[in-house]
Amino acid sequence: MTREALHELIDRLPEGEIVAAQRLLEHLATSAPFRAAYSAPLDDEPVTPGDIEAIARGRRDIQAGEVVSHEDILREFGMR
Repeated sequence: MTREALHELIDRLPEGEIVAAQRLLEHLATSAPFRAAYSAPLDDEPVTPGDIEAIARGRRDIQAGEVVSHEDILREFGMR
């Protein structure tokens, strides 16, 4: 995408979305952590058999409803 195409896209935004677009663009332009993460090289480490099993176990737990909510974690650590 070119800057010109981005300007055209911005021109097509509904008036009510201008503030949200501004905030997003400001974040993209000024956030050092975002720029660092965006420019970091892709993770090229191989997925190990242990990784595959851990992912599968996590998916099984989610499907079985064996999860702890974000709210419960916050309470556990005294943040709520």
